[in-house]
Amino acid sequence: MFGYRVPAPDEAMLISGGRRGLGGAPFRVVTGHGKFVIPFFRKTRFLTLSMCESEVTETCVTRQGIALHVRAVIAFKVGNDHESIINAGQRFLSDQEQMSVLTGRIFAGHLRAIIGSMTVEEIVTERQKLAAEVLDTSKTEMAKIGLIVDSLQIQSIDDGDAGYIDAMSAPHKAAIQRQAQIAQAQATQASVEAEQAAARKQAEYARQTAIVKAEYSAEVDRAQAQAAQAGPLAQAHAQQEVLAAQTELAQRQAKLRQQQLVAEIVKPAEAEAERVRVLAAAEAQRMKIQAEAAASYDRVALDRMLIDQLPQIVKEAAGGLAGANVNVLNGADGLGEIAAGLVSQGLTILDSVRQNLNSQDATDSRRPEEPSASGLLQLHSGKEKKSDDGPVDVD
Repeated sequence: MFGYRVPAPDEAMLISGGRRGLGGAPFRVVTGHGKFVIPFFRKTRFLTLSMCESEVTETCVTRQGIALHVRAVIAFKVGNDHESIINAGQRFLSDQEQMSVLTGRIFAGHLRAIIGSMTVEEIVTERQKLAAEVLDTSKTEMAKIGLIVDSLQIQSIDDGDAGYIDAMSAPHKAAIQRQAQIAQAQATQASVEAEQAAARKQAEYARQTAIVKAEYSAEVDRAQAQAAQAGPLAQAHAQQEVLAAQTELAQRQAKLRQQQLVAEIVKPAEAEAERVRVLAAAEAQRMKIQAEAAASYDRVALDRMLIDQLPQIVKEAAGGLAGANVNVLNGADGLGEIAAGLVSQGLTILDSVRQNLNSQDATDSRRPEEPSASGLLQLHSGKEKKSDDGPVDVD
């Protein structure tokens, strides 16, 4: 739009020709926004707010009287506040390049003053301290002209042909050289040790390779020997198996023969022995039965003989009474009683004979003093005969 002006982000717009600015300034300051400016009646100018650079190369004398050539770089700009812009605009608006020249001169003076109060050693070893002191001493002066310093860098310090800095650095150089030599020696030693280690590893590798080759060769030899012995070993193993099979067959045949012998000889012999034992037991049982039968037959025969002789015994007893002086009472009844008594006496004798025979069978022997059945008959007969000498009273 006609008459409307806008400053760049790194510029300040200065409007003159109208009302005065802040603090009685001959212009108004506009930053960050646009402003309507009446043409022909107002005039606008722009002041840069961007970073500027100034290089300082100065020969300074130290406290020790040694001249040093110092090279420094200053980074500065116009301050962002209205006061700084007004101060810088009043001084540099028509020729803004003068800001770098003036700044370099200001810092050159402060740099000479600060270096003059320090030694070479301090300057060389404490460059940051030097820069901080220069910035601190120039701050007030730079603010008066509306400038602020962002940084100050000491780029180089040189004593020319004096050789002081070189002499000062000689011990350090010597130490560095010594350290370098030591480092070189250590590196050489490490290299030698590495070579020796590599040689040892190569030797170890060669030894292991030889061992492996020897083991492989021995294994091949063993395999060949085993292959050469495989045939005879297999044949011997086969013969051994044949012998084992033959031995097992012989054992089986012997066992079978033993079983056959048992079946053909032992079993028949045991059967024959059992048969003989059974026959012997049967024969013994038969003989026992026959003996018992014979003994029973003898008793039956004896009983039969006694029964057959019983009438004769009674007769003999009765005959013995023929010549006896017997007084028979009760007539015929008394005589019948006498006859009955004789018969009863004969039966008693028969029972006695039977008991004697049974006792003889139990002991299987007969005592000489024991009378036989005929003896008993004779004994009883004799007793009856003795009764002929006298009278017999029969109740």
